[in-house]
Amino acid sequence: MSETLKILLADDHAMLIESIAGRLGKEEDLEVISRVHNADDAVQVARETRPDIVLMDIDLPGQASFDAVRQIKADNPDTHIIFLSAFSSDRYIEDALQSGCSGYLTKDESMEVVIKAIRSAASNGSYYSPRVRERLVVDPEKGLTLEGSGSTKASSLTGRELEVCRYLAQGMSKKEIATRLHRSIKTVDKHVENLMRKLEIHDRVELARFAIREGLIEP
Repeated sequence: MSETLKILLADDHAMLIESIAGRLGKEEDLEVISRVHNADDAVQVARETRPDIVLMDIDLPGQASFDAVRQIKADNPDTHIIFLSAFSSDRYIEDALQSGCSGYLTKDESMEVVIKAIRSAASNGSYYSPRVRERLVVDPEKGLTLEGSGSTKASSLTGRELEVCRYLAQGMSKKEIATRLHRSIKTVDKHVENLMRKLEIHDRVELARFAIREGLIEP
């Protein structure tokens, strides 16, 4: 690890990413080397720049963020990933842990906490927001894992299906979802078909209720 930590920021909210970059830039040991706004660019830029830390929104356009993290880690195992999320649903936490991340922060955390998490990850530690940490357990075989993992219907969904579920529950059209994900409408149709079948749900009202129960959207 270099003396100054190189950080890649990945978030599609311009004001947020600039705010984070501005605050991190005040720390002598932290350097924001690049900002990207989708998961595909995060993979490419991480491959080119080999950052020490990637601070990544869990909900990005392009490929699923969890898949992007796995690719980043495959390209450079020394890069540490910290997820940022407005959501703390079990499935998101479970997928984040399985991707090999070093932290999961909810977006209501202060910048002081974000900085603490970055330094902890760079020292081969980890950091999780309190409402995430309280749901984690140490499994003798699997290591850090989610308590009661795999016990909900949401656990049957892939990361991409979970994203599509949330967008549908928010009222987005399939065309809007396809644009958001940089995928074809045909691909989105397939995801919708799969998640409706797995959840045994047949309309958006039921889907919205499910998404609220699972913490995927705000009530």
